Amino acid sequence: MAFKQLIAAAIAATALNFSAFAEDPIKIGVFLPLTGQNAFGGQLELEGVQLANKIKPEVLGHKVELVVVDNKSDKVEAANAVMRLTASDKVNGIIGTYGSSLALAGGEVSEPAKTPAIATSATNPLVTQGKKYYFRACFIDPYQGAGAATYAFNTLHAKKAAILKDVSNDYAIGLANFFDSSFKKLGGEVVANLNYNSGDQDFSAALTQIIAEQPDVLFIPAYFAEGAIILKQARELGATFRIMGGDAMDNPETVTIGGSASEGFLHTTFPYDASMPNMPKAAAQFTQEWKATYPNKEPNVNAVLGYTAYMMFMQAIEKAGSGDREAITAELAKLKDFETPFGAMTMDNNHNPEIPIGVIEIKNGKREYLGEVKPAL
Repeated sequence: MAFKQLIAAAIAATALNFSAFAEDPIKIGVFLPLTGQNAFGGQLELEGVQLANKIKPEVLGHKVELVVVDNKSDKVEAANAVMRLTASDKVNGIIGTYGSSLALAGGEVSEPAKTPAIATSATNPLVTQGKKYYFRACFIDPYQGAGAATYAFNTLHAKKAAILKDVSNDYAIGLANFFDSSFKKLGGEVVANLNYNSGDQDFSAALTQIIAEQPDVLFIPAYFAEGAIILKQARELGATFRIMGGDAMDNPETVTIGGSASEGFLHTTFPYDASMPNMPKAAAQFTQEWKATYPNKEPNVNAVLGYTAYMMFMQAIEKAGSGDREAITAELAKLKDFETPFGAMTMDNNHNPEIPIGVIEIKNGKREYLGEVKPAL
């Protein structure tokens, strides 16, 4: 079904004087990539949502029911998933999704359906830009890209940078563009800005060209699977420069796939790590509950994003005193100093939360939280 038909169907389904709170239970839709290219990240975020639901299974005396739909890492399937959640399942709110392109597709349906949605790790500004009903639990690419560039220039003392990005991915393009402009604004030089396509496995030609330019740092705004391969091939070709990535590389599989080539790799991420010093109270609670529920799995930022999105909805519903979609939307827009595992969260006028940026380095095969960086905007 085409996007326009999906939107029309969603509008028709919500023209029925919908009063969500009259229904029991409260329904929270979850659309995440549980299969396909982005499945690993989607699964982690779902575990975070499920943990939050276990901790807080009721709100305002109503049981909270999760309605989970796999968007299959596909834009059309993402739109289909949101149409089902808004029109058929009549959820009170929607959590999702991992992947900016998938969130953008879902937003084409949720927005005219007047259903509040919270993106988990969709960092492209367009996900919420100009939207009344779409919010997010994560920072946005301009902020993260500027943070990565600031760290490269000020902390790594890099003067020359190269970029290697997936030209078919909204997340990669956006993050690369913001790193590029910020690094130049700080006084750095971008000596190469090269492209590849999703699914590519051989990056040797681009890496050879980059190595010839002798950058101090290479920025790869990649997802973990392709990013880890780039790390391996770069080191095999003799690259000695530092390599940085974004939050999509914050995945245990980066080290599994990259092996020794991941040593020294840096990436920006959300400000949470199970071993971080001076952990906020909400982060400590999340960590404790996670370890009790998943004793054989390390906690991760993707799970925190799913967990946080769920708790944002619970806060909004409690403040609204109702499960009504419009009332929930109004409360999400007013969210201020809300305690999350990332620290206190305040929603800005564009529905983007103000939270810090964390920096991770892979040392001895493990993630080490280096601290936070404030972007030079």
